[in-house]
Parts: sequence; structure tokens; C-alpha cells
Amino acid sequence: MAVELKFDPTDPVFLRVRDIAMAFPDAQQKTSVGHATWFTRKVFLWWGMAHKVDGVWTQEPYSIAVQLPEDERLAVLEAGGYVPGYIGPFGWVGIRLDEGTDWEEIAELIEESFRMTAGKRLIAELDARSAS
Repeated sequence: MAVELKFDPTDPVFLRVRDIAMAFPDAQQKTSVGHATWFTRKVFLWWGMAHKVDGVWTQEPYSIAVQLPEDERLAVLEAGGYVPGYIGPFGWVGIRLDEGTDWEEIAELIEESFRMTAGKRLIAELDARSAS
């Protein structure tokens, strides 16, 4: 039984997120339970995760989920982020993307998530890229 895709692979917002994610060393994309994910040895970014609002699942089609240090995670939640279903209890936080999205901040948050999940070699490669 095939799982229905929960994203449009041609959507410009999706493609912008994809471009950011794929720029990291050894980044790859796969589909997991219908959602696009980006990973190296572990997933560092999810696209469009749902969450419960008053006990009802609410889809967030234009959103990402990242792993962040606890202080940053709490700041994102205070600024309107959400706890995505299933992965939220493991430290993931959801961020909605809309017309007012600060793409520089989104890129920084995705980088932070990459750093929390990537191995030392990939982090060193990213740091070497940034230094040049």
C-alpha cells in the first residue's frame, strides 16, 4: 500500500526549503510516511508535519520541523511554533512558513538542526566551507 505524498515537489516554497537543506554536506532527501525529509546519518529536517489542536489533527502544509537546543526550541514555541505530532516529544519543533517568513532565520535554524544530527566530519566540512 503506497502512502500519499503530503507535499507538492514542484511547489516554490518547498523547493526553497529543499535548496537550503541540500546545500549541507552529504545531505539527501527521502520520503517518510508521506513527508519529505532531509538527512545525513539522521534526519535533520521534516516538511509539513501535523499537530493536534484541541484533540484534532491539524495539517501544516507549509511548515518545517527541526531539532534545536532546548532554549532555542522554547523561543520558537513562544514565537508561534508548534510541537509536531509523533516527533515533537523527541525535541522537534514546527515552524510555519508564510509570506512574512524570514528566510535567513529559517536557513540558520535548519543549519542548527543539521549540526545537532550530523557527525563531526560533516560539521567540520560545513565549518570549512563557511571559513572560505
